Amino acid sequence: MIKSELVLKIAEQNPHLYQRDVETLVNAILDTIADALARGDRVELRGFGAFSVKRRDARRGRNPRTGAAVAVSEKAIPVFKTGKEMRLRLNAAGIGESTAAASN
Repeated sequence: MIKSELVLKIAEQNPHLYQRDVETLVNAILDTIADALARGDRVELRGFGAFSVKRRDARRGRNPRTGAAVAVSEKAIPVFKTGKEMRLRLNAAGIGESTAAASN
């Protein structure tokens, strides 16, 4: 699901709200999460999951084409960990079972 589909779904479930208002709300929520992560804060949505930032140290990498050593700078990586309720809901729905069975 992409952001525009999320906006349409919420607008359909709430006919008293205009689609442009729903889009403003979704953008505000996502911007607030992004701003918190940019400050290094952790964002937890109970029952859904938690967003946090993980730091990757600077290291020496290799250019795959030439094999030459390259300096890779430190990076901040956004991380999402699902909440317990979300994991239980996904497992109860059987999400991912067909792909796991196909790979065996």
